[in-house]
Amino acid sequence: MSVNKEVKRVTTHVLQAMKARGERISMLTAYDYSMARILDAAGIDVLLVGDSASNVMAGHETTLPITLDQMIYHAQSVLRAVKRSLVVVDLPFGSYQGNSTKALESTIRIMKESGAHAVKLEGGKEITESIQRILSAGVPVMGHLGLTPQSIYKFGTYTVRAKEEAEAEKLKEDAKHLEDIGCFGIVLEKIPAKLAKEVTESLTIPTIGIGAGGNTDGQVLVTHDLLGITKDFQPRFLRRYMELFDTIKGAVQQYITDVKDREFPNEKEQY
Repeated sequence: MSVNKEVKRVTTHVLQAMKARGERISMLTAYDYSMARILDAAGIDVLLVGDSASNVMAGHETTLPITLDQMIYHAQSVLRAVKRSLVVVDLPFGSYQGNSTKALESTIRIMKESGAHAVKLEGGKEITESIQRILSAGVPVMGHLGLTPQSIYKFGTYTVRAKEEAEAEKLKEDAKHLEDIGCFGIVLEKIPAKLAKEVTESLTIPTIGIGAGGNTDGQVLVTHDLLGITKDFQPRFLRRYMELFDTIKGAVQQYITDVKDREFPNEKEQY
């Protein structure tokens, strides 16, 4: 029997045990109560209240505009739905960079006001102080290396990271460093599969890949991409399991037709 089926609630220790046993970790994003309830009931291991809510829920081009208050609102909605999954919340841009006191204050607000289980921060050695301060308060931290979308204006593009040797070496060093200072896991985004495999094998903590090949300890996708609710995003790493944009659009068009034709409501659908 897999770890997955045994546990009543997924914790950071459960994820560690899953890596040790070679069981892959499943992770998806969630931003609202209704969707989180479905994902949790399906048995997803980890739910990420991602700053991708900035794109998916609010329609911004980048993850930068979303605020700490907005992240807390999304986290509260998700936590009300979850019975089993580990819920990790992104610290949004500007809530931790360059100021470890602010990082801790932001984290404490997320934990107290939403009931989240852990937080995620983008970056390596440069955010050491923030991570250490959060960990010292007893809050689990997940790292995030490779393509870090909050640094999009520095990169100038959402292309694959760490293809050059210098950047790959830095990523390996950062990953080891994040493990050493106490992170319980690391998201590896859009890096070569060979590098992700190397990093995963060098660590005792789990790695979760997105566009990082099949040899990470787990995978994460944005739920709205996986379900085909978003239409204009088609990177190589994305597998669409449904085409809900078309399905929902079709259902709504049928509803509109039924209302216009006075087919809805019928006699059985009234009091």
